[in-house]
Amino acid sequence: MQQSTFIIIREDRGFDPTTLVTEGLKIGRDLSCDLLLNHPNVSRLHAGIKEIAERFYFFNLSSSNSTTLNGRLVVLGEPEVLADGDEIRIGPFFLRVAHKGLALEITVTLQFGLLIGEIEARGDARSAQPVTGPLAMPAPASKDLAQALDLFWGKRTREKAGRKSPLHPRRPPRLGKARFNWTPTRDLVRPWPFALFLWAVIVLGSASIAAAVWFASAYAPAPVSPVHSRTTLMMSPAIARQANAKSCTTCHSMTGSMETRCASCHTTEAFAATVTRSHVETGIGCTDCHSEHRGKDFRPMLAALNSCTACHNDKNKKTYNGKTVGTPHGGSIGYPVANGEWKWKGLDADELALRPTIAALRTPGDSERQWRSKQFHALHLYRVRATAGVTGVVDPTSGSAPVLSCSSCHKAFNPIDRESPQKTCDGCHRGLADSSGRELLSAGTPDCISCHVQHLKDKRHWNPNLLVDAAKTAVE
Repeated sequence: MQQSTFIIIREDRGFDPTTLVTEGLKIGRDLSCDLLLNHPNVSRLHAGIKEIAERFYFFNLSSSNSTTLNGRLVVLGEPEVLADGDEIRIGPFFLRVAHKGLALEITVTLQFGLLIGEIEARGDARSAQPVTGPLAMPAPASKDLAQALDLFWGKRTREKAGRKSPLHPRRPPRLGKARFNWTPTRDLVRPWPFALFLWAVIVLGSASIAAAVWFASAYAPAPVSPVHSRTTLMMSPAIARQANAKSCTTCHSMTGSMETRCASCHTTEAFAATVTRSHVETGIGCTDCHSEHRGKDFRPMLAALNSCTACHNDKNKKTYNGKTVGTPHGGSIGYPVANGEWKWKGLDADELALRPTIAALRTPGDSERQWRSKQFHALHLYRVRATAGVTGVVDPTSGSAPVLSCSSCHKAFNPIDRESPQKTCDGCHRGLADSSGRELLSAGTPDCISCHVQHLKDKRHWNPNLLVDAAKTAVE
């Protein structure tokens, strides 16, 4: 059997063009039709298009609904040759025909409110067409046309023979006295007993009370740490407004995010839970470093200190704003100068705003290299203690404890020594202890926050053991 190619463009439904390869294109509102036109004025199998001898013929197969070709009524069963630009109307649908090589392109549009021309066309056709019965068809012009017509009508006959009438009973009738049995309506059916609803309220209410009493243990993956379970504040100066005392709703609330509630609680005169701009831009906040529900022995502050090297590591393949973070300083704490150029970007605007004495050091003639050098040395000279193994000078302010000077790091100045400062940095910026001497980071662990301060408004972030006096622990 000859197969033909049809390209269907449904402008009425906004679909992409569809190519069909079939023996004949069936048009109608039945789901089995190739071109489905869903409207009451369209018959189940309304029309068909068939290619015969390299020409496409249009067949009207509906006796109850009219069909026009270029405004002229198509007589039932008489084929019409289709040419480029022809317009077929079936109900409210318009089908524009165009030849695309060996294929026939059909563009479908939908227009309502144009029934006058259809009525006139139907009236003209009725006066010209002899009435020979509801399914009477004129004789086809040739044997091929007759076979094409049989293709559509044969399928329609099989569908009607296999389809049951909607009035056919779905279930067989009951026999004997059963057919007279009466089924009561709903108003005569006994409703559910009141006791059932009472017991449901009791059970649900008991479960709700139990969930409220055991909320923390039922929904928390592990107990909170001791710092969030105490009823009084232990640190001095305090870094929180009030003790948490195992309260879940202090952090988890419907009125605000956990990030906002953490920052609002941890804001005091000595501490403010600020986050650096680089971390804000990558979506990192308080809960990413200070996690909770890790057990009673878990310490959120130590977890945050160790998370610096855990995240900034070559093994971390996660990207942040499309960039990866690797192990800094080549795996050690290094002097931020390479080949005579400063790799350190300097203090940002937020940090300089908190250090007016350093910001005042810049002069209009300073280059970017000179300005970075001034910032770096202002953070170290004559304010940081000379640790064991590092040569210092007597503090010009107090006249006592030796402090870092230029010669503490540079062993030569002409040319300037760039190798020794790396060893000095590595020796000072490792390990961390709090004001009471409690070890926070072991001596061999890099103290990242001694340089890269996360909480800029924290007046306690400098290691007291490295500074000359307590007054210089405050951020300038």
